[in-house]
Amino acid sequence: MNQFRHSDIERRVLTEEAVAFLIELELEFGWRRGQLLEARSAREELIRSGSSPAFLTETGSVRDADWTVAPAPPDLADRRVEITGPVDAKMMINALNSGARVFMADFEDATSPTWGNLLEGHLNLVAAAEGTLRFETEAKVYELGDAPATLVVRPRGWHLNEKHFLVEGSPMSASLFDFGLYLFHGGRAALANGSGPYLYLPKLESHLEARLWNDVFVWAQERLGIPHGTIRATVLIENVLAAFEMDEILYELRDHAAGLNAGRWDYIFSVIKKFRDDPEFVLPDRAQVTMTVPFMKAYTELMVKTCHRRGAHAIGGMSAFVPNRREPETTQRAFDAVAADKAREAASGCDGTWVAHPDLVPIARAEFDSVLGDAPNQVGRQRDDVEVTADDLLDLEFEGKVTTSGVRTNVSVGIRYLAAWLSGTGAAAIDNLMEDVATAEISRSQIWQWIRHRVTTEEGSEVTEAFVRSMAAEVVADLEASGVYDPEVLTTARKVFEEVALSDDFVDFLTIPAYEHIN
Repeated sequence: MNQFRHSDIERRVLTEEAVAFLIELELEFGWRRGQLLEARSAREELIRSGSSPAFLTETGSVRDADWTVAPAPPDLADRRVEITGPVDAKMMINALNSGARVFMADFEDATSPTWGNLLEGHLNLVAAAEGTLRFETEAKVYELGDAPATLVVRPRGWHLNEKHFLVEGSPMSASLFDFGLYLFHGGRAALANGSGPYLYLPKLESHLEARLWNDVFVWAQERLGIPHGTIRATVLIENVLAAFEMDEILYELRDHAAGLNAGRWDYIFSVIKKFRDDPEFVLPDRAQVTMTVPFMKAYTELMVKTCHRRGAHAIGGMSAFVPNRREPETTQRAFDAVAADKAREAASGCDGTWVAHPDLVPIARAEFDSVLGDAPNQVGRQRDDVEVTADDLLDLEFEGKVTTSGVRTNVSVGIRYLAAWLSGTGAAAIDNLMEDVATAEISRSQIWQWIRHRVTTEEGSEVTEAFVRSMAAEVVADLEASGVYDPEVLTTARKVFEEVALSDDFVDFLTIPAYEHIN
């Protein structure tokens, strides 16, 4: 039996039919998800024992064959600027009205998974599809404009559970919960209103995980009487192992595939995580790990080549800079940095890109307009000049330093982001950067890596557990004095940060222990 607390919003979202669909979905596929998570762990142990990732020999025929994915539906043909954000009504309305071609409503890295946030988010998806989404304050009424962006939804990753919904006594897969509720309500509403159930799939590590998603899509469409191929999914290549299987991932999803996205921040985190025991993979301050360093450039260019060969969209990643309307100089620096980043992506062959703030939409659009003109995309541009080897994908030879300032930034961002997340906010502007789970993962995993490998900062201080704890105490004291965060939340945030950054064993994802503190 499933168990959950009843309220008006639950009754509207968790209808008898929706609950039955979710239970059947979990019973059909939950066990396979468990097997794939076990396979992840086994593969990681091989890498930790010295095995190096490589392109799979057993799938060489897929990489060598000529095939393409299904053509994009009309409202996903032009994706030159996509904006992302959480699923609360005000943020959704601002994003849908921003002028971006696509809005990704994010249940994963940008949403704190409180029970209320999740269920309200699903109601908002239905209202957005129907054009009725509305949010009112004493000062302003927020409503959808005449030409809102195409809505795409990102469910949580395979590694997460939904503890508020039990099936036969166990928490349901958060991926299947988010997907199932969205398809049952919002996805069908989108289809009825001329669009479709469009998804972003996060954190995939192999083509077998894509195969599971495809089987879920086929089964769900059949159960709900939706034509095969109606669901369309873009996969985030945000894990270094997935970069070796991009052809295979698209092939598994080919009737449902819409493209791939360069999920840069989680990608950096995955490199640290997978190779955490190897001193050759110690990264410098995160600000120095740009998209032009060898391993990042290689995977992005391979993504573009792979997508265009298969008739799929290649979407660039998120630039974390955000404007600060109170500081014109900071805003101009953000505009300049974003423009340069998007100009590079458009020139490399990307068909679109991500931004995190409405003010950045025209900046990004101008760079893609200059390359695309009136064309909806540049899928026809083949990157035959790109040749990327396994060694290229693991090439960390570039200049960089670990600095005391970089250590402090990681500690400060990690604690402040966790405080926001535990308070119900999943995307937080911190020091003029948009921080989410992915960037917080980089912060805490770098601390763990630097301590393990006894890294010395440029200023001569060894990064030790005591050094980091002392810095964390200073950060928390400053934050308590500012009064921005609840003191109890700060205490919990510091505790979780130190657990995931300082424990002897590497914690796979910071959201797993943090989730225990979410109601």
